[in-house]
Amino acid sequence: MSRRASQTRATSETEISLSLDLDGSGKAEIATGIGFLDHMLTALARHALFDLAVAAKGDLHVDAHHTTEDVGIVLGRTLAAALGDKRGIARFGQALVPMDEALAEAAVDLSGRPFLAWSVRFAQPRLGGMDTELFEEFFRAFATNALLNLHVTAKAGSNTHHIAEACFKATARALRMAVARDARIGDAVPSTKGAL
Repeated sequence: MSRRASQTRATSETEISLSLDLDGSGKAEIATGIGFLDHMLTALARHALFDLAVAAKGDLHVDAHHTTEDVGIVLGRTLAAALGDKRGIARFGQALVPMDEALAEAAVDLSGRPFLAWSVRFAQPRLGGMDTELFEEFFRAFATNALLNLHVTAKAGSNTHHIAEACFKATARALRMAVARDARIGDAVPSTKGAL
C-alpha cells in the first residue's frame, strides 16, 4: 500500500506545496528560499529515507519566520496524511547522532498526541541568514501538525551548524524507525486503545 501524500497551503504570508513518500530512497527537491533550511530538509529526507519535494514562497523580505513555520506545518500535515491510521508501524523511534563535536538525540512517538520537548541551545543567534530560534518553531509546527510527540536534545556541541544538523539528522533517523512497518504486528494498530 502506498504511503504517499501531498499538501498545499496558501496564506497571505506563504504559498507551500509539498509531497512526501515514506517509502522512498531519500530523494529531495527542496526550494524554500532559505538556504540553510533547504540544507536541513535535504538531510532530513536523506536520513529518514523519505522522498520529499518542497516548493515554498514566503515573505522573506520580512524575515524567515513565516516560511520556516509554515513549512513545518505542511510537512507535519503531509506526514499525518501519508501514515493514515498507522496500522502496522513501529510507532516509536529514537536516534543519537554525532556531528563532529555535536551530539543530538531525538525520540518520537507517533501517538496522535502532539508535543515538542526542545532542549537545544545555540551559541549564535543566526546561521546562514536564519535565526536559530526558528529551528524550535519549525519542529513545534511539525510535531503539532503531524500529531506526534517529539523530544530533541542537544547533548554536546559548540558549533551552531553542527548542532542544528545533528538535530535534523537525529529526528530523521527516529522518524525512519517509527514509520517502519513491523511485520510482527501485521495490520494491527500499535496501541492498547486500538487507535492512534
